[in-house]
Amino acid sequence: MRRMFSSSIGLLWVCMISLVFMSSCAKPPTQEVESAEKAIAEAKQKEADLYVQDEFVKAEEALKNAKELIGEKKYKEAKAAAETASGSALKAISLVVINREALKEETLKMVDATQKTLDEVKALASAAIRKKSPVSKEELQTAIGQYELDLLSVKNQLQEQKIRAAHDLLVSLNEHIAGQRETLTAAMEQKKEAKR
Repeated sequence: MRRMFSSSIGLLWVCMISLVFMSSCAKPPTQEVESAEKAIAEAKQKEADLYVQDEFVKAEEALKNAKELIGEKKYKEAKAAAETASGSALKAISLVVINREALKEETLKMVDATQKTLDEVKALASAAIRKKSPVSKEELQTAIGQYELDLLSVKNQLQEQKIRAAHDLLVSLNEHIAGQRETLTAAMEQKKEAKR
């Protein structure tokens, strides 16, 4: 009985030492990291960085975290981070088409609104020049010409399916046109005040 007990304790010690040895010899999750890198590269190629930015950035950060954890020899956590990176990249890929179409629809609506605002600015500019408001005719003509070129560029980018570039340019263009409208409105108000 005593022999059995001591051999059981010996076996238990051997198992514990083996466990410690195996855990200290754990391997880095290179396969998981490679899979994550491939998934992120595919997501970028499918323009997830443009249309699913939050999820794409999440994937990149998880991969970076996985690599840092490998450097710290925290392989279990690194494996989990690499798997998170792969999952986020695949989720981003699945959302690209949906988000691109939604952005395209939004941009098309914005084009119409921008055209109306630009027409309003043209009418204000014409009235400001006619009423001899304190505005530069040449600067106005140059600015309006640039707005029209930018709007044409937006339309061309939409036709070429460069939706993100078109949207970003249109947002910037709207800010400039709105600023011009405020400037013209203020100049006409200033002219009215001067007449009083």
